[in-house]
Amino acid sequence: MDLLTFRFAPSPNGALHLGHAYSALLNRQMADAAGGRMLLRIEDIDLTRCTPEFEDGIYRDLEWLGLEWEKPVRRQSGHFGEYRAALERLVRDGLVYPAFMSRGDIRAFIADTGRSGRDWPRDPDGVPLYPALDKALSEKERRRRMDGGAPFAWRLDIEAAAALAGDLSWEESADETLSEFRREPARPQAWGDVIVARREIPTSYHLSVVLDDALQGVSHVVRGMDLFRATGVQRLLQTLLGLTQPRYFHHRLILGPDGRKLSKSLADTGLSALRAAGATPGDIRRMVGLPSA
Repeated sequence: MDLLTFRFAPSPNGALHLGHAYSALLNRQMADAAGGRMLLRIEDIDLTRCTPEFEDGIYRDLEWLGLEWEKPVRRQSGHFGEYRAALERLVRDGLVYPAFMSRGDIRAFIADTGRSGRDWPRDPDGVPLYPALDKALSEKERRRRMDGGAPFAWRLDIEAAAALAGDLSWEESADETLSEFRREPARPQAWGDVIVARREIPTSYHLSVVLDDALQGVSHVVRGMDLFRATGVQRLLQTLLGLTQPRYFHHRLILGPDGRKLSKSLADTGLSALRAAGATPGDIRRMVGLPSA
């Protein structure tokens, strides 16, 4: 029987905070309890915001917490060829299209729609759905714009993709013991035509995460509840690309004093700042509600 495999996958675009600590420690705890593996993955596809300095800080913080992981660490920026191959498959299957509307174009279109008295639909995160006017462009016009250097992103034709995939669901654990799972219905249509790649970067979070989990043999994805509904889009991509389906556990979030999800911009909950202020790894465990090691 294959070992259960867990992973912690931070982005090096800021310092780790208490929420990251909880997720990393919980993954390690669950891997140990299952006699499984623990992987660390660096999700650095954003070449503008991700830096070597932040990546080094991730290693320092996790080592200070006493965490260990298998080597080598997978860094997404070193695997663009794999993501490009998956994107090309989606292009060949006619499931994605080049989308040329800028954020300003989208705002203007939605504002015009609002003046007619219609409320524009939004995704589960509250972001307006993409208007998808580009789907009406001819192949010749799409190619003319792309060859002319027009900025664009590859977006998933969510209706066509969902129709092809059929009804989808995923297995969600009731708690960290992984003793009981329930079927959660996947509703990818709620997100509209999501971005799966950009012209300059042949992937997106959704595309890279499902490929990485499959290629690394991740059996259990343990991450924050803020990503619960995004699992629907990822289940759709797994099905379209013929990828293995992990099981999931979406854990509680560590909230700030204002009751909101922690952000990397909140320095007072950053692990490096807490360490500098005299906190110990045991203090961090207590602060996130985990027992002492």
